Amino acid sequence: MDNNVDWGKLPFGYFKTDYNVRCYFRNGEWGKIEVSSSEYINIHIASTALHYGQEAFEGMKAFRGRDGKIRIFRWQENSKRLQSSARGVMMAEVPDELFKEAIWQVVKLNERFVPPYGTGASLYLRPLLIGSGPQVGVKPANEYLFMVFAGPVGPYFKEGFKPVKIQIARDFDRAAPLGTGTLKVGGNYAASLRAGERAHAEGYSAVLFLDAREKKYIDEAGPANFFGIKNNTYVTPKSSSILPSITNMSLRQLAGDLGLTVEQRPIPVEELATFDEVGACGTAAVISPICAIEDRDSHTIYRYCKDGQAGPVSTALYKRLQAIQFGEEPDPYGWVEIVE
Repeated sequence: MDNNVDWGKLPFGYFKTDYNVRCYFRNGEWGKIEVSSSEYINIHIASTALHYGQEAFEGMKAFRGRDGKIRIFRWQENSKRLQSSARGVMMAEVPDELFKEAIWQVVKLNERFVPPYGTGASLYLRPLLIGSGPQVGVKPANEYLFMVFAGPVGPYFKEGFKPVKIQIARDFDRAAPLGTGTLKVGGNYAASLRAGERAHAEGYSAVLFLDAREKKYIDEAGPANFFGIKNNTYVTPKSSSILPSITNMSLRQLAGDLGLTVEQRPIPVEELATFDEVGACGTAAVISPICAIEDRDSHTIYRYCKDGQAGPVSTALYKRLQAIQFGEEPDPYGWVEIVE
């Protein structure tokens, strides 16, 4: 391990490591994985990634367990989602075998940057797929570049597993119901930037977007999925413009196993007043408990975490998921795979 890194104080951000990997799709097939120590790529001036948004990415983590072994969490689901994103914007799909080989190589090549157990940090992995071939007319490229880079990270929100405030913004949409909201493509994040930066400037950690069609239902919670807890029930939105979160999928399984009823359905804004606990969940943050949601238009404030701490159900779910990821508890679901 790199002893010069202050593992316990890492932010969530880019961190230069030793190697990344790349692989090209040319002439209808994927080539061999190339290892590089450069942080840069050469890209054609007319590449479709630059002009028409042919781009998709994933976020995932590698964890060093109590036993010193490195675990990858649910990589097959990330691979499946990248394939879905590729289909959605008409890019070449990365096969599971290539995806896994690239991830494993990056982790092994940068093993000294996998944070020690007990620091709360992990190695963040960023698979990236772009249209590298040139087009000036609006059409898909005939060449694609798949890359994976990695870096150690701390919590996504600086508060860590502490309650945050978020803001409902009705004057922005993240994605349209029949658009790219279910895909992990850069355009969705670009569309969220103005609302997100304004929320930060006004003292909030993230934006709670509403559905673009009617502005009646909860959609995404900034870069994460939303969930609420009430009446021993885990409730999360069902929407045609929400990214299917692998963390949320995992929390639904854990919630059911803890004896909660699980509901995935439209959540009207007014229902926010009825939840005992609410949170945002995703790979980067795992769970960010929410202590207050303010509607920017009506100035209605929904308050949670009465004692300033995350609620008991959110805490139990967070601890259970982290215990599986770090190898502290058994993994009955086959979610983690050890890097040999």
